[in-house]
Amino acid sequence: MKVMTYRYNFLHPIGRHNFIRPTALTLILVINVLLICPRSGYTASFRILDQGAAAAGQSNAFTAQADDPSAIYYNPAGMMQLRGVQAYFGTTLLGGSTSYRNTAGQTARGDFNGSVAYPPPSNIYITANLNDVGLAAPVLRNMAVGIGLTFPFGTLYRWPTNGPFATATTGAALQLLDIKPTLAYKVNDRLSLGVGLDIYTFSGLIGEGQYEQRLISSGGPGLPPGGTPLEVNGKDTALGFNVSALYTPLVNADGKPLANIGIIYRSQATLHLDGEFRAGGALVSDASTTLVLPQVITGGIALWPVRDRDREWKLEMDIDYTGWKSVRNLDVHLSPPLGTIPFPQNYRSGFTIMVGTEHRWLHPDILPNWEIALRGGYWFSQSPTPDSSFNPSIPDADNHSISVGLGLLCKEGGRFFGFVECGGSEKKRFLPQAIGLDLAYKALLYETRTVSGNANPIAIPGSVNGTYQTTYHVGSINLRVNF
Repeated sequence: MKVMTYRYNFLHPIGRHNFIRPTALTLILVINVLLICPRSGYTASFRILDQGAAAAGQSNAFTAQADDPSAIYYNPAGMMQLRGVQAYFGTTLLGGSTSYRNTAGQTARGDFNGSVAYPPPSNIYITANLNDVGLAAPVLRNMAVGIGLTFPFGTLYRWPTNGPFATATTGAALQLLDIKPTLAYKVNDRLSLGVGLDIYTFSGLIGEGQYEQRLISSGGPGLPPGGTPLEVNGKDTALGFNVSALYTPLVNADGKPLANIGIIYRSQATLHLDGEFRAGGALVSDASTTLVLPQVITGGIALWPVRDRDREWKLEMDIDYTGWKSVRNLDVHLSPPLGTIPFPQNYRSGFTIMVGTEHRWLHPDILPNWEIALRGGYWFSQSPTPDSSFNPSIPDADNHSISVGLGLLCKEGGRFFGFVECGGSEKKRFLPQAIGLDLAYKALLYETRTVSGNANPIAIPGSVNGTYQTTYHVGSINLRVNF
């Protein structure tokens, strides 16, 4: 596996009298900085599961429901449930912090570069049922298409520049964009299939438009002088794919599902991140590494104990498997004659178990032209990161999620916020037929983690070891417009 190559200036000035020489320790420094860079985010390692407020309110137990445009992410086969053209726009407000303490009593606090991560992870989805837009050819009338933009991996996280483990990290960012062209096909009244691409890339419109990792030199032999700020950055574009299915074994008298089974597979994707290694703001070397985004399999079962013309009550359980074992090692290949430096990671694949519920009133007396949904959920997610390769850029641990949500959908005869007509008796081009708002809040509680035996090769020995306690607060909001 190609991981890294370097071109070094054999004598590069830092300040007036200090120089970096291409010794083995300097090379290991660059290698380590690159390898720890991707670990910024939340949930299991650096993956972000919240990609729509309706799903987030149910702790993302949504694979077998998938009945809004965020189906593009959760289960593209679910797009066949959507009528006409629909759009779903939203963002996630992520706050909270990590506290650290070691056996010497030293402490530090990490956060999202402030009280809330910026730019916030956001999403955009647009779907179209081809039969409803007038494409009634025999094949096309059973198809739906969609396009999505999501932030599925990483965000920005920082630690003090004078903290106990500043020689391991002071901050990291992996603000990666996923562009998702998607297609769904209805095989019959009970089975739909979905397929899509995942185009992972970076954009200057999102943060710095590249990954970044920052730390402080320890000043050891062959390293820049102690206290020198170090940075590695890089970017690339990679291609992955997803396939999915939605099966309905049981329906009610109106043909609406009483039971759904959903599954989605997301492939691996390989990013060859090419960039620079800088010390004190000055270029030291070109640098690159290879990051393999894991494959993911998610399956879910949804049941509607109540589903009639007035109320709908859904219960769902999803199991998500993330193949983190693809991050087994990140061996480093240096330009001749320096050879290869092994860098084991030994990530463990893991599961996230999600349960969620939604109770929807279709004709509430208090708002007769609206639908109102109340949601709740819980998940348990396993950490894949062993102590030996743990890095505070992502303070990962087994974690628990408790979520609540509210959904409001304004239909014919209603007015959104009192002044926007939500739909009329006759469908009009470019005018909405329904407008909705979804809100969710999640408390993400990480189990206390005590790290020992950390093998970071360039940090002050033992500095990463200690106890980490993390709590995040996650708010999601999405606007839905049906045409």
